[in-house]
Amino acid sequence: MNDEINYRNNPLHGLGLKALVTELVEHYGFEILYAYLNINCFRTNPSVDSSVKFLKKTDWAREKVETFYLYQFKNLPKASSTQFKLPPRERIIPDGQLPGEPAELSLEDAARLNQKKRDKAASWKQNSGYHSRKKPQQQRRSPFSKDAKNKPSGNASDSKPKPKTKPQSSEQSFNPWSKWEKK
Repeated sequence: MNDEINYRNNPLHGLGLKALVTELVEHYGFEILYAYLNINCFRTNPSVDSSVKFLKKTDWAREKVETFYLYQFKNLPKASSTQFKLPPRERIIPDGQLPGEPAELSLEDAARLNQKKRDKAASWKQNSGYHSRKKPQQQRRSPFSKDAKNKPSGNASDSKPKPKTKPQSSEQSFNPWSKWEKK
């Protein structure tokens, strides 16, 4: 009985993924969804069916979309820290909280939000002393690079000048089989 009450208090209960995505796309459109969620299925060849197919296979993306649905589209207050640790479909919405009107979102707001996230991440890296533990690798030279052609490698065979080949006629360069063809 307690589980029945919990499910009744979650707007995602009984809502299929296709219906959820359709509802979001009809209200916001693919461009806004990509701007806020940064999930490629909303940008590259977007359609409801392809998005649902991707979201069914990818747990992190599905949870991100479901969280967006709860807290932006249904405009519910943010979850408590204990509820936040649970997947969106298992969260319990307190009895007094009812879904509200969908939040008004714009591309400009999404750009500001993304910039704010980048600034926060950069300041976290700077303040926490986060740095890569990898040592810088020595630059490898490709045998095809300009430096490798100009500098001898130290092998005796490389130091000898190579004979120049005769330039091919335009017919031979155009048709690689021309010298075997009957004339």
